[in-house]
Amino acid sequence: MAAAALPPLPEQFKSLQHHLRTGQELDKREPVVAYYCRLYAMQTGMKLDSKTPECRKFLSKLMDQLETMKKQLGDNEAITQEIVGCAHVENYALKMFLYADNEDRAGRFHKNMIKSFYTASLLIDVLSVFGELTDENVQHRKYARWKAAYIHNCLKNGETPQPGPIGMEEEDYDAESEDASSSALPSQVSQPSSSTYDPNMPTSNYTGIHIPPGAHAPANTPAEVPHSTGVTSNSIQPTPQNIPAVDPSLYSAQSAGEVRLTPEDFARAQKYCKYAGSALQYEDVSTAVQNLQKALKLLTTGRE
Repeated sequence: MAAAALPPLPEQFKSLQHHLRTGQELDKREPVVAYYCRLYAMQTGMKLDSKTPECRKFLSKLMDQLETMKKQLGDNEAITQEIVGCAHVENYALKMFLYADNEDRAGRFHKNMIKSFYTASLLIDVLSVFGELTDENVQHRKYARWKAAYIHNCLKNGETPQPGPIGMEEEDYDAESEDASSSALPSQVSQPSSSTYDPNMPTSNYTGIHIPPGAHAPANTPAEVPHSTGVTSNSIQPTPQNIPAVDPSLYSAQSAGEVRLTPEDFARAQKYCKYAGSALQYEDVSTAVQNLQKALKLLTTGRE
């Protein structure tokens, strides 16, 4: 869907190569997410260097790609309405994360789940085009990058990784440490390096974030399972989902007369409804129910 190929990636934009490569990989499967990956690279690149000739040339071509994609996507609400676009990208990132987390907790360690963890972290970066990241997204990004580095390191050294949130370094994953020095954005995504994983990491449980149970992974996985795992995408069966309990008080919820909703309240309620709709696109009933409950509570009580 994208326009003409980009020129070689300038050294100043090396930190963006993985976001751009992710956009390339998603051009056919998820063109909306691919568009926002490029938009993130464009906005970040402008901040990094918009003056040197090679950077200006690269950004100009990238802008052409964005304009072409925007025209091809037409009236897609995920492009014309930021709140819908944000929900779409966030839900796809969560889908990637949950797939990898499900594989991790089940003890199925392979390159595709490493890539899914790392790609989820990149897509959380992309969410910054819509505004400041939530604390939850920041924590999930940190966990996903650490997991990608840790599992890659274990497999590289012939060791068996420990599933789930065990010990975790405070250091963020360094994308520049990946073994991918080419600036031409090759089609294959290299796997994360282990340079940020310390084999002497503490063994205490990492409790700084709440990781969703692996059983919540959607039925459709976000990426093809490599042949080396012995599993094909056609053999993956729908995973039973744990549906959250509905607050009984919401069944008979009626707006109290004295409740006064602000424009910000209406915007938040709309956001929750958009999130729910986007979650249903990925058959994620749990997330849809949670967001609808939040919207209903906000509209009937004025509180979240």
